[in-house]
Amino acid sequence: MPTTCLTGRHDKHDVYAEQCPCRGVLDLLANKWTALAIGALEDGPQRFGALQRRLEGVSPKVLTQTLRRLEEAGFVDRTVYPAVPLHVEYALTELGAGVAEPLRGLRSWVERHLDELLG
Repeated sequence: MPTTCLTGRHDKHDVYAEQCPCRGVLDLLANKWTALAIGALEDGPQRFGALQRRLEGVSPKVLTQTLRRLEEAGFVDRTVYPAVPLHVEYALTELGAGVAEPLRGLRSWVERHLDELLG
């Protein structure tokens, strides 16, 4: 990890530093489909089709990409069950459950303030 990412103040990472890997995580979490997918998974493990129905308007391609990125980052677990047809479930990891709370707060804030924002 580049040392330019550390602020020097208690060895904390600095999301404002250009080369800090924090930015990649922030980019992933600030994505609307990420925030919605994590929110949908707060209710428990779900299959791809159920997630796609819950996240109205998401294409299968974008949902697949979002779930892959979340899995690679450690926010989501993908479990494949041997069945015909193939049965795949997605669930939040402990890390994913931890980030679900602040994302829930953001989604709630947007819903509460939408009328003000639309003026």
